[in-house]
Amino acid sequence: QVQLVESGGGSVQAGGSLRLSCAASGSTFSRYGMGWFRQAPGKEREFVAAITRTGGGAYYPDSVRGRFTISRDNAGNTVYLQMNSLKPDDTAVYFCAASTRYYTSYYPPRDRAEYDYWGQGTQVTVSS
Repeated sequence: QVQLVESGGGSVQAGGSLRLSCAASGSTFSRYGMGWFRQAPGKEREFVAAITRTGGGAYYPDSVRGRFTISRDNAGNTVYLQMNSLKPDDTAVYFCAASTRYYTSYYPPRDRAEYDYWGQGTQVTVSS
């Protein structure tokens, strides 16, 4: 098993930046594909970014591509989400997640059902 703890959320004005971190413990971090999701009030949890085990591959939906960057530090057991050019629509609770699927060595998983472990989330609020 792996435990995930997010940090770095907060309030920022539109156009600003935030960097989220997700610290993992309890298992070999490099065995997991990692992802970020978000959930706004009254909406379903949506995919934001994913990265393969080694960090060699990443995937983003159109809504954040070019503004958000996922990265990982396997030696430090941490995955990051750099968010630039933030918009009010980015306001949500952000969750990191870990996937044990065998194909995460080459394929960044992008569906909620592909993830096995979740953090508690961190709030991001973007004001206009």
